Amino acid sequence: MSELLIVNATVITLGEDPRILSDQALHIADGRIKALGKGGDLEALYPAAERLDARGQYVLPGGICAHTHFYGAYARGMAIPGPAPHDFPQILKQLWWPLDKALDRESVRASALVCLVDAIKHGTTSLVDHHASPNFIDGSLDVIGDAVDESGLRAVLCYEVTDRDGMDKMRAGIAENLRFMTKSAAHPRIQSVFGLHASLTLSDESLCACADAIPAEAGFHIHVAEHEADEEDSLRRSALPVVERLDQYGIWRDSSIAAHCVHINAAERDILRERGVWVSHQPRSNMNNGVGAADIDGLLAAGIKLCLGNDGFSNNMWAEWKAAYLLHKVVNRDPRRANGAHIAQMAWQNNARLLERFFSGETIGEIVPGAVADLIFVDYQPFTPLTAGNLPWHLLFGFEASMVTTTICAGRILMRDRELLTLDETEIAAEALVLAPGVWEKYTRNVQDALQS
Repeated sequence: MSELLIVNATVITLGEDPRILSDQALHIADGRIKALGKGGDLEALYPAAERLDARGQYVLPGGICAHTHFYGAYARGMAIPGPAPHDFPQILKQLWWPLDKALDRESVRASALVCLVDAIKHGTTSLVDHHASPNFIDGSLDVIGDAVDESGLRAVLCYEVTDRDGMDKMRAGIAENLRFMTKSAAHPRIQSVFGLHASLTLSDESLCACADAIPAEAGFHIHVAEHEADEEDSLRRSALPVVERLDQYGIWRDSSIAAHCVHINAAERDILRERGVWVSHQPRSNMNNGVGAADIDGLLAAGIKLCLGNDGFSNNMWAEWKAAYLLHKVVNRDPRRANGAHIAQMAWQNNARLLERFFSGETIGEIVPGAVADLIFVDYQPFTPLTAGNLPWHLLFGFEASMVTTTICAGRILMRDRELLTLDETEIAAEALVLAPGVWEKYTRNVQDALQS
C-alpha cells in the first residue's frame, strides 16, 4: 500500500465549519486522508510513509469546477470571420458550433490535455466537463477520459445531445452518453452525467428520447436560459418558459446540473429548488458573452444549490471567485451583493456536495479523516490576521493561483514545487500547436458555410 505523510503543514480544512490548524501532518493511503494531527505524533505512527514537506505552506482541498468545456481550448486567439457577433445566438453560430464541428480525435485529446495541464497548475483537482464534437461522437468521451486518467485529476464527463446537426447525430450523442455511463461507473476518479445542449436545440422528440434513455436516479447536464433566446424559443415551442418545458420531460432530477440560469423567473427557480437541481454560475463567461448576470443572491436565498464553474475559461477557479464577487456588485450598483461568504458557499461547499453526488460515498472538498486526498499547497504570506471567520476574504483578495506550488489528487502528487509530474506541458502544448492550423482552417470553412446558408 502506497502511503504519503505530509508534514509541516498549515491546514485549512474548509467544509461547513472551516478550521485553520498549524503544525499539522496528514497521513494518506488508498487515495484518502487516513489521519490528521500534530506532526510529531503522526511521524511516529507512520515512519515508513513517503514524506512530503509542506514547509509551513497552507494545505487545503483542491479547487472544483462545476461546469467547463475542454473542447473550447482551440478558441484561444482565433479570429471570427465575418461581422462581429452582436448577441449570444450569433456567438453560438459563428464561434462555438463551427468550432465543435472542426474537432476530430486528435484535437479532442489535445484540447482536453491542455486544459488538464492548466487545471493542475491552478490547483483545480475536479472538473465537470460538457463536451461536443459532432464529427467525432462515438468514442469521444473515451478520449477525454483517457486524458483525465493520464493527468490523475477527477472529472465528471458527458456528451451534449442536440438536434442542430440532425437526428442521426442526436441519437449518436445519446448512445455515447449511455456507453460511457456504463464504462465509467466503477472508475474511482471519472464519472459521468447525461449531457444535453439546451432547450433551444432540442425537439420534443429528442427530449423524450433522452429522458427515456436513463434511469430515474441519473441526471442531466444542460445549459439553461443563458440568453433570452432560450426562453423565447421555449415559449414558441411550448408556450412554457424553458425550465417548465424541460420539467415536462423529466429532465430535472437531484443529480441534474443547470448551467447559467441567467434569465429564469421566480416560478422556474422554484421548480429547480423543488426538484433538487444544481445550478452552476459562470461569471467570466457571462460577462464575455454579454448575456447578463444571474441573480445569485436570490437563488441562494431561495434555497437553490448554487455552484461555480468556468464555462471553458482558464481553470483558475480563484479568478472565477473574484469575478463573481465583483460582477454582481457593479450590475446591481450595490456593494452588499455577492457576499464573500456566499461565494465561498458556492465554490467550496456546494461544488463539493455536487461532486459527491457522482462519487457516491466519498467526502470531497474537506480535510478530515476519510475524505479523498485532493489537496493543494499554497505559498501565501498573510500580512493581516487570517482566521476561519475572514477566510473567504483572504481567498478573494489575497490568494492567487500563482501561489499554488503542489497539487495532489486521490493521494497522487500531480505537481510538486510547481513541477508537473503526470503531464509534460511542453510536449502537450507543442502537439496542440501542430494541430491548431488544421482546426482553425476547418473552423473557418464551417463559419463561411454558416454565413452563406
